[in-house]
Amino acid sequence: MNLEEMQQRAIEIHGLYDKLNRRDRRVWRPDEFMLGFVGDVGDLAKLVMAEEGARENPGGRPALEHELADCLWSVLILAHLYRVDLAEAFDRTMNELETSISAQLAASDEPT
Repeated sequence: MNLEEMQQRAIEIHGLYDKLNRRDRRVWRPDEFMLGFVGDVGDLAKLVMAEEGARENPGGRPALEHELADCLWSVLILAHLYRVDLAEAFDRTMNELETSISAQLAASDEPT
């Protein structure tokens, strides 16, 4: 599944959540999706600690996979809500990082 397919699938699930929330007379605002993402990142942090042996993880590897997917879903939905072309933004950011890191490495290779 490529990024575009993942984003489309995430939007479909977002639509289902919207229907469920409207039924319950509750609509999530973008800032609430962000807060949900922060909660998911906290859960992910605990699972990574468990994966590294620092705490117990009764859910095992499937719990880590689930939480990573939840976090990705949140990023995809936030990008959709804020009309961010994630593929373009990712490519641009990676190019900027590559340039910056390469410059730092080149500077450290220069004689002092």
